Amino acid sequence: MQNFNNHILVPIDFSEQSLIALKQSYNIAKFKESDITLLHVIDIDFIDKFKSIFKGDEDDERMVNDAKIKLDELAAQVTADKGLPVNVIIKKGKIYEEVVQVSKDINATFIVMGTNGAEGIKKKFIGSNAIRVINEADCPVISIKGKQHREGCKRIILPLDISDETRDKVNMAMELANYFQSEIVVISVYDFDDEFLITKQQRQMDQVVDFISAANIKCSNMMIRGDDISDTVLSYSAGADGDLVMIMSQQQKGLTEWILGSEAQQIINNSEIPVCSVKPMARRDMQDFVIFDI
Repeated sequence: MQNFNNHILVPIDFSEQSLIALKQSYNIAKFKESDITLLHVIDIDFIDKFKSIFKGDEDDERMVNDAKIKLDELAAQVTADKGLPVNVIIKKGKIYEEVVQVSKDINATFIVMGTNGAEGIKKKFIGSNAIRVINEADCPVISIKGKQHREGCKRIILPLDISDETRDKVNMAMELANYFQSEIVVISVYDFDDEFLITKQQRQMDQVVDFISAANIKCSNMMIRGDDISDTVLSYSAGADGDLVMIMSQQQKGLTEWILGSEAQQIINNSEIPVCSVKPMARRDMQDFVIFDI
């Protein structure tokens, strides 16, 4: 029976990268006791660009039927192999708009998606839409770029920078760490020589580590000097054998929307390990501790 209140949404274009993302969704679905919902979007931008080779309604119907057959086969295989309930949805429209709208329609708890799409003329199918989905989706988005990933999550990299936002990223890391029995590695990158600011950043990072450790989660921390935050985070994550990097969108001044900063976008575009992007929730209760966000 379809669970309309608990879904992991996986956009599928049948490329290798989207199928890798699907495999990475299995453990999250088990952890959240969720259905997996496979979404295939027939890309109107792609059709418009190559409309001379399409034949209107006839080709539309053929594309829908072909996608339905493939999705049903994939769903049946996942259920048979992993014992997970899988639903399928097919939409026609702009990729990021449909992914975001479907995630809201089914009240998705996560979106898990590849950041590299198919090769050739459809290469943009997922990749160019990932940032838009992350910016506009209400739920966390786990983006997958690399080809090789371990099953499970032994080490979560939690980068912190100076800003007063919310504790949602920390809470999400703790929730995942509890399930996977992960270690959380809190890192703080600085590119200044002011001893007062360095001490303040270290003290605030220690506060986050104490908060995590108090929940009986293994946690360590590292202050790192680096001129480029995203490069430093990526280099450390790879060297530390990380399995997941947690980042957060930020509120744009004067607007109500939450957007990804340039450093976060660089991490998403270049990380070979999965990246979990968390949108902070507006709240008045922000007194427990100050955290720092990329």
